[in-house]
Amino acid sequence: MPVAIITGASKGFGKALATALAGRGWDLVVDARSADTLAKTAEELGSYGTQVVALPGTVTDAWHRSALVAAARELGGLDLLVNNASVLGAEPLVRLEQHDLDGLREALETNVVAPLGLVQEALPALRESKAGTVIALSSDAAAEAYETWGGYGASKAALDHLSAVLAVEEPDLRVWAVDPGDMRTSLYQAAVPLDDDSGRPEPGTVVPAFLRLLDERPASGRYAAPALLETL
Repeated sequence: MPVAIITGASKGFGKALATALAGRGWDLVVDARSADTLAKTAEELGSYGTQVVALPGTVTDAWHRSALVAAARELGGLDLLVNNASVLGAEPLVRLEQHDLDGLREALETNVVAPLGLVQEALPALRESKAGTVIALSSDAAAEAYETWGGYGASKAALDHLSAVLAVEEPDLRVWAVDPGDMRTSLYQAAVPLDDDSGRPEPGTVVPAFLRLLDERPASGRYAAPALLETL
């Protein structure tokens, strides 16, 4: 069975993608900072009959990143790495003139440095796979200038560029930076707590776009889930 590592998988999009892959028979290594929530999610994922290793921790911890890859190898290898875990850097979001610099450092460490560290740890296993793939969760804030989204958007723009360079350096892999579009998630609620997000789609509605990428395996690059969904 193929094996995937999905970070930030206890809820929201990470959980939705993990559920879809479990339904397809993928074995999974999942992580999140909340051990209790992650354990409940792992139990749900296990009901599909797949192997699930749940490792609570933070991706900014080098030891934790090594443990994720080691767990994947114990399941048989690694075919897919999904760098989904993210932080905002400020909750709620603020204008750049007010942005706490320590918060920005946290966003860069979690959203850029840690994903690269996990890629570095995972590359040998991904190269061994016949379908080695890296997915970086991007954002439209990486490409568009939205008031108060500067710190988070800058971190996602940096992640996009790292992904583009990785694709050039690792031509045998598929490396996709994917903007999922609007979703109703706890991250968005924390970013803009006064905004009514009841009209935003649930994360599960975006998952088919990611499954399409895995099925069709287009060239490495940046993709927007809404555009992929339009032609399904």
